[in-house]
Amino acid sequence: MSEPAPKTLVVLAAALGWNLIEKHQPATKIRFRPVAPGPLSLTCPAQATLRTALPPSRHGIVASGWFHRDLARPWFWEQSAALVHGRRVWEDARAAGQTVGMAFWQQSLGERLDWVLSPKPIHRHHGGIVMDCYSRPEPLYAELCADLGRKFDLFHYWGPLARAKVGRWISAATLRILARPDAPDHLFVYLPSLDYDLQRHGPDSPQAAAALAETLAQIEPLIAAAEAQGRAWLLAGDYAIEPVAPGDGAVFPNRILRDAGWFHTRETARMLYPDFFTSRAFAIVDHQIAHVHVPDPADRPRVRERLAQEAGIAEILDAAEQAERDVYFPERSGDLLLVAAPGRWFAYPWWTEPRQAPDYANQMDIHNKPGFDPCELFFGFPPPHTSQKTEKIRGTHGRSGPGHEIAAAGLFPEAKTFLDLAAGLRNRLSPMR
Repeated sequence: MSEPAPKTLVVLAAALGWNLIEKHQPATKIRFRPVAPGPLSLTCPAQATLRTALPPSRHGIVASGWFHRDLARPWFWEQSAALVHGRRVWEDARAAGQTVGMAFWQQSLGERLDWVLSPKPIHRHHGGIVMDCYSRPEPLYAELCADLGRKFDLFHYWGPLARAKVGRWISAATLRILARPDAPDHLFVYLPSLDYDLQRHGPDSPQAAAALAETLAQIEPLIAAAEAQGRAWLLAGDYAIEPVAPGDGAVFPNRILRDAGWFHTRETARMLYPDFFTSRAFAIVDHQIAHVHVPDPADRPRVRERLAQEAGIAEILDAAEQAERDVYFPERSGDLLLVAAPGRWFAYPWWTEPRQAPDYANQMDIHNKPGFDPCELFFGFPPPHTSQKTEKIRGTHGRSGPGHEIAAAGLFPEAKTFLDLAAGLRNRLSPMR
């Protein structure tokens, strides 16, 4: 029998793409290499792949949110670990008596772990938010706040005020966790903040170069701490952000479907809300990916034909074609999957007149919108309303293939794909390797 797996640190950094390393040539001792991304270059699918060593077709995370057919509504950014199917890469290590922790990963609540730390705000009944983090063991978050002298700020995590400061808090908290005598043997950490200015200003901008330098300044102390403890470490991005086409790169599939009479709405207080109960076709969007649901199979050829006329859509995949790419999960995937053209991205709105916008359109509301809304990174008027101007977005992601490689460093230098990294991690954490 071989020796138990050594201790590890796994850092997943949002938007750490190989294109950034090539373009900005950051001053760092970290030796990066390009790795092909997963078939869906999106946050939650990548996180699920790294923790299961499975593709989306098997772990079931087909975007960062999807349409729940039994509820007839979309849900984004849900936190239950039960949403992720498949055996975890750390299960053998835990069975052998080692401990595992996860900090700031999505869908980590309820995970069978020894340590969990994740944002979990409380929404007040009459409005407002109590900013809080969920932690197991429960005193962990309070102890970290006391040690750091400040709480985690949810408004720096997403929205118009999102900034690198949130990554500094996570990095500092991770260093405190690693320094504890009861630190988990294997710790998975997610750093979100590189993503913000890349979406606001594009990956080729001076702001992107500054954001990359800031993120590496957050990561380098973690690697140093891991090496000082004899921990093996893995650093990887989850996707690469590409520049948005000049002008407005947004594509509006729900407007197309509504104009064709397939997407239905109901008017309430002069605002148009979606009617998912009767709609014959609608899109749930996530950056450069859109799941189009067409309940009646007889409608699908016509819907596909109409969407194919849109220049901003590069590919339209049916269920069989999605299965070939390992991204189809029957209970969650759309009947059609749209892939945006280079430099284009999918926006969820179906209305054209500002007065028709539902009340959540100019709010930071990550759960009710039927799609990811990058416009929430900007203030609208009057603040604290968020923008609805899609032309402000300068960076996007979701497409895979050549030119969209992520940056990786540390363990598994032989890995060619993101799934290779996950498989290597699974084998590394097995005490019987």
